[in-house]
Amino acid sequence: MKKIVLAVSGGVDSIVLLAFLARLSQSQKIEQGVIVAHFDHGIRTDSAEDLEFVRDLAKKYGFEFMSERGNLGGDAGEDSARRARYNFLRRIATQESAKIATAHHKNDIIETVAINLRRGTGWRGLAVLDSPDIWRPLLQFDKSQILDYAKKHNLAWHEDSTNANQKYLRNKFRHRIATDLDDESVQQVFNLWQAQIKLKADIDREVLKIVGKITSQTTNKNYYQRYFFAQIDQKTATEILRYIILQNTGEILTRRALCDIWVKLKTVQPGKKIPVSKKWQIVASKTKFSFEKFTKR
Repeated sequence: MKKIVLAVSGGVDSIVLLAFLARLSQSQKIEQGVIVAHFDHGIRTDSAEDLEFVRDLAKKYGFEFMSERGNLGGDAGEDSARRARYNFLRRIATQESAKIATAHHKNDIIETVAINLRRGTGWRGLAVLDSPDIWRPLLQFDKSQILDYAKKHNLAWHEDSTNANQKYLRNKFRHRIATDLDDESVQQVFNLWQAQIKLKADIDREVLKIVGKITSQTTNKNYYQRYFFAQIDQKTATEILRYIILQNTGEILTRRALCDIWVKLKTVQPGKKIPVSKKWQIVASKTKFSFEKFTKR
């Protein structure tokens, strides 16, 4: 197994995964070692204690330690905190040619699916926590199993004080899931998640095949057939456009934005440009389209 960048907050989930990876490392199943990575969001006044706690644990296990402070402030939202944390983890993974590991578990899947459903997600909002660059070995386990393991092995952890703060949507769902869902219901949602992951993989493979057929290339640019998008339905078009736009610009658009671009691709006059984001636009000819950055004036 290649080098692992393990995200450790100090909470029970990441502490259990840290102990698990320490055992794997001792058995030489992780040949290139583990980097314990701690991101201090700068949201809580007591976060420095977590930093020292995790640093000491890394030293105890003989692992390299890396940390960064985000200074996001007490008003930071969950999404901005998550983006900052993953940016930190991916920078380390890139420079170390390593794989990221996180301690997400079965309850995290349920919470994320519930949050996305409330936000009016499309089907992809049910296929969560499946990033190919992240290893999540605890997804088969629920929170109670993780707590049982920690207690059985006398592991110490720090409880994040923001976990009780009801201003965070995830905390509200966490409480409701713990009180309203029995084990059978949790397993049913987990089974739905697994089915959606498989569906997503199947759709992505088909999209890749289609994109290959409608793409032509020059030395530095990809071109895509406009007429093709006039022949297909909205759902198919938005899936294909989602992939094309992500590959060319790195942008992930909403379903509404993708649908709007699809309509414009079918109707816009040759030579006109279609905005994609603040940085990118589509340049349409009579038969093809490509992407270019907005030029500064």
